[in-house]
Amino acid sequence: MVPSPAPVDPAQPASAWPEEWRGLVDDAAIFPPGDVPLHDATAAHTERRGAWWADLVGSFVLRDTDLPLVRGFGAPLSVVVTGGAGQLAGPLGVADRLGLQVAAVEIAVRDVDDPVGNVRRIDAALRAAEVDVPLFVELPGPATAAWLTAADEVAACGHRLKLRLGNVDHDLVPDSATVAGWVDAALDRETGFKATAGLHRAVRHDPEGGGAHGFLNVLAATRTLWDGGSVDDATAQLEQRDGAALVDGLADGGVAGARRWFTSFGSCSVTEPLDDLIALGLVEEPA
Repeated sequence: MVPSPAPVDPAQPASAWPEEWRGLVDDAAIFPPGDVPLHDATAAHTERRGAWWADLVGSFVLRDTDLPLVRGFGAPLSVVVTGGAGQLAGPLGVADRLGLQVAAVEIAVRDVDDPVGNVRRIDAALRAAEVDVPLFVELPGPATAAWLTAADEVAACGHRLKLRLGNVDHDLVPDSATVAGWVDAALDRETGFKATAGLHRAVRHDPEGGGAHGFLNVLAATRTLWDGGSVDDATAQLEQRDGAALVDGLADGGVAGARRWFTSFGSCSVTEPLDDLIALGLVEEPA
């Protein structure tokens, strides 16, 4: 049985952590390239609940097939559905029977020939399961006309988007123009979104093999678009490699405004985002 998370240290009340950074990072340690064994990952997640920065971390992300293995785990869970719409209800029923706290469900559209119909089937499956949790739908490919029509359906059903910003194969990492198009589409529909894969550092950088997006860049691009900027303006923000410039651009409530739409990102590391926030002076480590 997996232990429930320990209560947060009362010496570090929730209010001590800046509200705009609360729940920014979902703990996806079990996913590539981290690939931490499930038991080790849940144990580390539990141990961190007493840390001064615990509120940076939102849910623990796991596959639907992992649910029977985390009986007794008291942390909020984001459940990644590994199959199609027909596989949605069963795992949610398992979570309910085990008393697990499902905070969100994540599912990818698999029918590339009929993405709108696929979104409708996903919506119907969630409604049939009678589970009232946020649903994040991942749509494949760039923001083509078909992609945009499927995004219309996601918004019409009251769900959110999931944007895959990284890949273990660097050739499959979406470029900044593609990401800007996705974010623009989400904001145009007033639809919240989360990001996944590759977004564990604050600022765009160039690891061996290709470029990697930064979460401050995505926040800055989101704010730019919401303030009326163009997709080209947002693309430039996503390409920015000057951390200080990004911080300055997000001053005066920019982070909080962007977080209204960019809700969180899953990362196999939760300490790297923390280290970058400290290094950029966005949060202060207690003495």
